[in-house]
Amino acid sequence: MTTPLNLKELSKKELRFTAGHRLCAGCAAPTVVKMILLAACDYPVVVASATGCLEVSSCISTYTAWKVPWIHNAFENAAATLSGVETMYRALKKQGKIDKDIKFIAISGDGGTYDIGFQSLSGAMERWHNMLYVCYDNGAYMNTGIQRSGATPTFADTTTCPAGSVIPGKPQHRKDLTRIMAAHGIPYVAQASPSHWPDLMKKVRKALEIEGPKFINVFTPCNRGWRTRTDDAILLSRLAVETCFWPLYEVENGVTRITVKPKEKKPITEFLKAQGRFKHLFEPGKEKLIEQIQEMVDKNWERLLKEEEMFAPKQETQ
Repeated sequence: MTTPLNLKELSKKELRFTAGHRLCAGCAAPTVVKMILLAACDYPVVVASATGCLEVSSCISTYTAWKVPWIHNAFENAAATLSGVETMYRALKKQGKIDKDIKFIAISGDGGTYDIGFQSLSGAMERWHNMLYVCYDNGAYMNTGIQRSGATPTFADTTTCPAGSVIPGKPQHRKDLTRIMAAHGIPYVAQASPSHWPDLMKKVRKALEIEGPKFINVFTPCNRGWRTRTDDAILLSRLAVETCFWPLYEVENGVTRITVKPKEKKPITEFLKAQGRFKHLFEPGKEKLIEQIQEMVDKNWERLLKEEEMFAPKQETQ
């Protein structure tokens, strides 16, 4: 069992993702990674990281920010790589050559998870490897020029779906990967946000104690791609939760539970107006587009509430 989540005690732990990396000022990704590795502080861990912002900025030539065994692999195969390592570990443990309880964590952006790496991820989950896959979702291919990805929100302005007089940004809906992973029937799936750090870290700890494949999708603002202030990552993360654009919930053994419910559900405009990638939606005549986004958010939130209600304990009638 892991030790209780205590901020004072955690502050005394050694950081296993250090300063000195080359990630942009204000990037949420290193904050997320530090939280994940702190949550895993009771275990030796092996991390695999797909090509992307995090990878290229955290290991420069002979210098690295990782203080755990870390594997860099191609854009598309973080889950496959770690599957092989986890399989080797089980074989060596069976032979009595390893007696440590090692945890395996894959960390990749949305490009290497939602799109290019989805086949690898889906296969690893279906084969039931005992590993945790974490996606840091910043909503586009930020490392290669802010191209749209399957995680890019509807009507967001990117370099491959620019907002103009004909098309108002990305015309398609974003892929709901968290639900897709839950549909695999794996033991644990969750959404988290760095703005709600106790929720994020508790989910990581819970996932690491569960045998089998696990998936956590973490909201990870990118000020460069979203055209926001460099100190807005936590503010935007909180707004995503409070507007229910990014609800915090978990699906454990098929049972859905919302882990954080906003006291007051804010309008989606509070989230959109802080980002330059949605600036065009606030031009005269674009009101219907914002209404469409609000309707999508409301629909998804209501569906999630109904799913949770389905699994709520039934009260006995007199």
